[in-house]
Amino acid sequence: MSRLETRNIDVAHETRKFQANGHVDVVTLGDFTLGRETFQPGWRWSNDVKPIAGTASCMARHTGICVSGQLTVRSDDDTETTVGPGDVFVIEPGHDAWTLGDEPCVMFDTGVAAYAKPAP
Repeated sequence: MSRLETRNIDVAHETRKFQANGHVDVVTLGDFTLGRETFQPGWRWSNDVKPIAGTASCMARHTGICVSGQLTVRSDDDTETTVGPGDVFVIEPGHDAWTLGDEPCVMFDTGVAAYAKPAP
């Protein structure tokens, strides 16, 4: 039998607020999790999520697409890139990131199952 499931991201199963400057709306259908991340101007992982995650850098693997704004990502080896509208991304564990400019950055990301949750 086929399994069909839907849920609108505007009616997320969960909203995880960052320390400040944004949040992630999370929908989980079976073993698939999708997040809509909203990073407000001034958001930076090391300030807004690090206190929640309790790790030195972000250890989530992110895959998705940016729909608005810009986010700069710097990996632990100092490799850096900026993601903007329409950019599809893979960001491996071990990075910091911050919103670039005065516009919120909105991304759809499949790497949020444990993102912005306290470390066990």
